[in-house]
Amino acid sequence: MQTPTEARAAIAQALNDYYFPGLRTGDVALLAQVFHPSTQLFGDINGRPYAKILAEYLDGVAQRVSPAASGQPFATEIQHIEVINSIAVAQVRVHMYAFHYYDLLSFHLVDGRWLITHKLLTHRDE
Repeated sequence: MQTPTEARAAIAQALNDYYFPGLRTGDVALLAQVFHPSTQLFGDINGRPYAKILAEYLDGVAQRVSPAASGQPFATEIQHIEVINSIAVAQVRVHMYAFHYYDLLSFHLVDGRWLITHKLLTHRDE
């Protein structure tokens, strides 16, 4: 088992190597490397409920014009990572297009890799 410090570093690396670049470029193959195949996503966008399974989410990412391709703003911040044994939660901010997203990402250590199992998201005007 990893120490909490090692686990936080591994999760931060997964976010920086797969999650954030995948969002920025719209690379669903990159995103698929950090999401568990059974991931569920819930939250709200513009005050409307949002609920998807991973396949629906990745399809939406593939269909949109990515921030990188559109020249739109994109910035990220890892605010906090809490690790308990083989589970963890990362709180991150993603400024993408005109949205300031707040994501709570649940991770589980699966076969030596930290994978996102649930994503909660919302945004607010900054």
